[in-house]
Amino acid sequence: MSNGAAAVADSANVEPAGLGVAQNLQQQLMTSGHERPEEDACPICFDLIELPVAKHSKTKVCCMKMMCNGCIMVAERRGMNDICPFCRTPLPVDDASKLAMIQKRVNKGDADAINHLGYKYYYGKLGFTKDVPHAIELWTEAAELGSLDAHYELGILNYYGHGVQEDKPRGIHNLQQAAMKGHVGSRAFLGSVEYDEENHQLAVQHWMISAKMGDQKSLNNIKDMFKEGLATKAQYAEALLGYRDAVEETRSPQREEAKRLGV
Repeated sequence: MSNGAAAVADSANVEPAGLGVAQNLQQQLMTSGHERPEEDACPICFDLIELPVAKHSKTKVCCMKMMCNGCIMVAERRGMNDICPFCRTPLPVDDASKLAMIQKRVNKGDADAINHLGYKYYYGKLGFTKDVPHAIELWTEAAELGSLDAHYELGILNYYGHGVQEDKPRGIHNLQQAAMKGHVGSRAFLGSVEYDEENHQLAVQHWMISAKMGDQKSLNNIKDMFKEGLATKAQYAEALLGYRDAVEETRSPQREEAKRLGV
């Protein structure tokens, strides 16, 4: 049984020999999360942001909204250089004011703000000393409040034992929780887990889902598997078509212009 399947069995509190409940959870994992979450859409134009999201958007700490570079470019052309294009709050001018805005939302139980603060502690930003244990505490709280990104970070840390004792089943469980709600990075990582364990068909199934949501690396993985004889031509063709459709849905004239201008 793969680590992924074992984690499903553990979450169902059944023996890894695998009974009906574990099989149902495995089926749920493969049939859920085929669409990206609403949080991946720009709140101004309402279109999904192209992957990788961090490259094609910016998060404003005043409202913790992730806005596409195209809408930010248009807002700046309209003179909104010093205010948030979404909530119209004056933008912070230094780390202290950024932290104050984040902390205000953290105090209100905002999962995105708590997750964001976790990154600052993990990487030692905004004047913080790098503090991995506190970052994990924040990500755990954010995950409990529904942050898919926090589930992903906890999954990676637990799987590899970064800052915590290695616990692959727990890490995979975190990743599965996010994948079933459309988190692309978590889905793609689960594909890599299955591939490394030579569960090639499960790997293709995971990567097929993430490729159809616009993840180029997943598409390339399926292409490589096709070349190796581990995936069929039909599977690669389906993944390629789905990938192209997903990417096309994220495009707009202002976003393409923002790319050309390096915004």
